[in-house]
Formats: sequence, C-alpha cells, structure tokens
Amino acid sequence: MCIKRFLTYRIVLLFLVIAIVASCKGTKAISGNSMPSKHIDTKQLIQAHSSAIPQFKTLAARLQVKYEDPKSSKSITVSLRMEKDKNIWIKASILGVTLAKVLITPDRVSYYETLTNTYFDGNFTLISDWLGTEIDFKQTQNILLGQSIFSLDTNYTLGVFNNKYKLERQKQPDNFIFSILLNPDTFTVNYESLSQPYDNRLLTVFYGNYTKINNSYYPSKIHITSTEKEEKTNINLTYKKIDVNAPVRFPFTIPNGYKEILLD
Repeated sequence: MCIKRFLTYRIVLLFLVIAIVASCKGTKAISGNSMPSKHIDTKQLIQAHSSAIPQFKTLAARLQVKYEDPKSSKSITVSLRMEKDKNIWIKASILGVTLAKVLITPDRVSYYETLTNTYFDGNFTLISDWLGTEIDFKQTQNILLGQSIFSLDTNYTLGVFNNKYKLERQKQPDNFIFSILLNPDTFTVNYESLSQPYDNRLLTVFYGNYTKINNSYYPSKIHITSTEKEEKTNINLTYKKIDVNAPVRFPFTIPNGYKEILLD
C-alpha cells in the first residue's frame, strides 16, 4: 500500500472513532443554538471544555460509515471497543466480512487490512515523526471523547465565529495550523480543522447535534473531510448502538504472510 493511501486509511481509522461514546435512541438532541457569553475568558472556556468529558471504564459501539473518494464510494459497518487509558479496538466490515482491524494502546499502534494483506505495527514516535507533529495515546483518547485533538492553554486566543467560541494558537507552527469551534451551551466541539498548507493538506471534522445521556453530551453524527492537493475524501459517521461499562475483549492477531507497511 502506498504512503498516500495509508494516510487516507489512517485518517479514516483514527477519526471514525472521534465520537465513540455516541448517541442512544430515545434521548433528546441538543441543538446548541445559545449565544456565546461576553464574560467568559480563555481559561474559563478551556476548563468548561475539559469538564465536558464523560466518565466511564469501557465502551462498545456500532456505527455506519459512508466513505467517498474520487475513485470509489463505500458503506461499511464499524465495531468500536474501548477501555479507558488502556485500549482502543476497531473492526471494519462489509456484509459480515472483516476488512480491517486496529488496536491502539498507550505505546503501540497496530493495523491490518485483509483486502491487500498488509499491516502496520509501530509506536507513536514513528507516526509522529512521519506526520511532522507529536501525537500520542492521550490525544487519540481525547478524540474519542469529543475533546480537542491538541491540548488547549492560555496561549490560545479566544474569539467568536458563527455564534461559536473559536480558539486558535497565538503563534501557529510553521506548517501545522489548528483551530477549533466550541458550542456555547455545552462547550462540546462543533468543528476542528488541521491544515498543512505547504503540503496542500487539510482535515476538517464537523459535528452535528449532540445527544444528552446520563448528564453528558455525545455527538450523534460526524462529517469528516480530508483534502490532499486535488483529491478529497468524505466520511460520514452515524452511530447505531452504544453500551457503557459492559465487558469487552480486544482480539487482535496480525495474520501470517501479510506485508508490512513502512513509513518513509
């Protein structure tokens, strides 16, 4: 598998679990249409966003993912399992046939794809070096919980855009620009964007309505767009089922004979 194609799969497999703690039927959707307050500062906003993290030990979810790129369009079923601070497990399938599996732990990222008989098995340092920015298990877990991809601090400037709080770093890295919009009523993520302008790369994540479950807020639908030069990939996620604190297992074995994916 070429590096460019692996980038696409990495984005899909990482960001399709952004909202693993997803919606349950029968709950009331929150529209998030209140106005931002003029009396909140950056520190207070970041604290409110951090307090929006749901508390749990394990999660098991099922969702439908629609994937579209310039050459193909697919609809797949995804099973997600998580043990907080320890394991993230993903299985993608079509008509009951496994397409790919991913296992993420605090010190390792493992992945294999059955259609191409390929696999990746490495640590976060290797992926961080290849991406040009540091990423670790905590960041990945924050994505799963609907939190900011990167740590927020008082080095961010606070503004308002489209009736949402907007946070941007006062000084952005040279080729890695990040911004985030937060809903003013729940302090949940409304929109995130990652841009590498020198490489013509852009990743955006937009959240639809949130659902309130046991006094916490979870996204029910997510739209992801990945653009690299002239090619665009769209991913739509719809959550069907969620079990919290249920017993979970994380079966993962790379099949014999698969070819390793090497990141240059």
